[in-house]
Amino acid sequence: MSAPNRNTLWARTLVAELEAAGVDAVCVAPGSRSTPLTVAFAERRGIEVFSHLDERSAAFFALGRAKRTGTPTPLVCTSGTAAANFHPAVIEANQARVPMLVLTADRPPELRDSGANQTIDQQKLYGDAVRWYTDLPEPEPEARKLRSLRTTAARAVAESTGTPPGPVHLNVPFRKPLEPVEVPGDVPENLADEAPLATEGRVENDGSARPYVRTAQGRPELGETDFREVRQAVESADRGLLVVGPADAPAPDRDSAPPDCSSTTPEREALADLAEATGFPVLADPLSGHRFGHDDPSSGDGRALVVGGYDGYLGAVGDSWPDPEVVVRFGASPTSKVLRRFLEASDSRQFLVDPAGGWREATFKATDLLAADPTRLARRLAESVESPGSDDWRDRFVETERRYWNLVAAARDERPFEGGILSAVAEDTPDPATVMVSNSMPVRDLDRFGEPRSADLTVLGNRGASGIDGITSTGLGAGSATDDTLVVVTGDLAYYHDMNGLLAVQRCDVDATVVEINNDGGGIFHMLPIEEFDPPFTEQFRTPHGLDYEFTGDLYGLDFVRVADLPAFRSAFRESVESEGTQVIEVTTDGEESHRFRESLDERVASGFRDE
Repeated sequence: MSAPNRNTLWARTLVAELEAAGVDAVCVAPGSRSTPLTVAFAERRGIEVFSHLDERSAAFFALGRAKRTGTPTPLVCTSGTAAANFHPAVIEANQARVPMLVLTADRPPELRDSGANQTIDQQKLYGDAVRWYTDLPEPEPEARKLRSLRTTAARAVAESTGTPPGPVHLNVPFRKPLEPVEVPGDVPENLADEAPLATEGRVENDGSARPYVRTAQGRPELGETDFREVRQAVESADRGLLVVGPADAPAPDRDSAPPDCSSTTPEREALADLAEATGFPVLADPLSGHRFGHDDPSSGDGRALVVGGYDGYLGAVGDSWPDPEVVVRFGASPTSKVLRRFLEASDSRQFLVDPAGGWREATFKATDLLAADPTRLARRLAESVESPGSDDWRDRFVETERRYWNLVAAARDERPFEGGILSAVAEDTPDPATVMVSNSMPVRDLDRFGEPRSADLTVLGNRGASGIDGITSTGLGAGSATDDTLVVVTGDLAYYHDMNGLLAVQRCDVDATVVEINNDGGGIFHMLPIEEFDPPFTEQFRTPHGLDYEFTGDLYGLDFVRVADLPAFRSAFRESVESEGTQVIEVTTDGEESHRFRESLDERVASGFRDE
């Protein structure tokens, strides 16, 4: 590998090694100090470069792409506060276990703590939110240092995609010249001949690049004694539940379907096998990867009975139903507070399955933590369990689901409310599709009103830290990784927070249907006791903004349409998902009226069960 100067050589070596480790895309924000990295990425034909003007939006775009692919999309920025703007997405990647690789360019060591312009302390900038951090040495055309650089790059990707996956931070100092200008004598002319391994890396027999260091990722499995205890507990239970919370990002090296393939994945197959063997209902969070995609999910006729209405009725029936005897929990803590409280109130034995042995259960009612690969454990249990649970217990959920979804359908047609919008999105989104749903009310409404269906919908959300920043960018990043239809559902405040992210529609060539639910402020605060105290409720919590977002259509080159009722929304939505380009469908709602209607619907459900 030849280069006009050491910075160019250093950056080219780093980028080449990242590509060999599986990186196929990068998000770059403009800046001077990062010039060597930016030029090196732009030169690589095998790496797609997504250019972003806003670092925060860039980071969430990379987050979304990694959520969809399981492979980190590196982030590149200049020194100073540019790196600080990555921090919200780094936190989300850490909490939600999403691969991320942050490359922050920095001033050389002698300029640190010197008052030099655009220089901040970037060492360990993200604290313990990263899986691994290192401050790279200054570029030097020396064989051992180049081998060290290649090793670090390969390890960085492996750490990011390990168990659990998450962000890795490499701080990369450069001194001038930053451009690929010729510096006589800076790189020895015979370097490639003297140190071919350092300059060219490792190659396969066919000549293709391979990682300089391969990291073999093992998968934790239970020992025979521990497995036997779990199996016996499952087999002895007449009333059991499989609870599946929000999923981690997919591992890039596992035998799973690529993003554009059918819904048949090892995860769904293993869970369906387990549900069939045990007869246990599957209570599937919309972000779990299991609410959608199973055959005949809620009819009781499929291999897995997928339950999606629990948030709407478990609070009403919990006291009258018998407790489950065994609960096997996969994924992160469920979105539904109703489900979490139902499990908290139960005296059942609860197995918390986590491949990293992490604790993600804030009610502290789980009885057993199983540090095991969820897919392998589910498949192993399915192959060994011999006595399924009670048909009466399963039938109870089948009948309750039927009644609940009939009630939701009737309510949706009765009057406009925000939950009806999410119900329609779940029903009308084409197969296959990627759906990004915002925090606050949209994800809660999808949880309560999104009926399970067999369509292959990959539903994503930022539930690690549960912020409303970066929602649009995360969705567009996910959409950049697949040819599936992309739907982004956001609220008006989240839309405002990430308006800069809309620039990626044109700059990164991503088409989407953006559903913006506009209730003029923070409608979720109507759920809190502070609603009774006004002032300060309206101005300090609900915070009506009065903004008209129609201008964003002209500003970002989008089609913008405003609707006010469900029939108009469904017509606009169906037209959009079948059309090219990006459309923003704004649905104007009244947040307080929607909340009051949710409450009346809760009472209707409770009344129906009381009258049995």
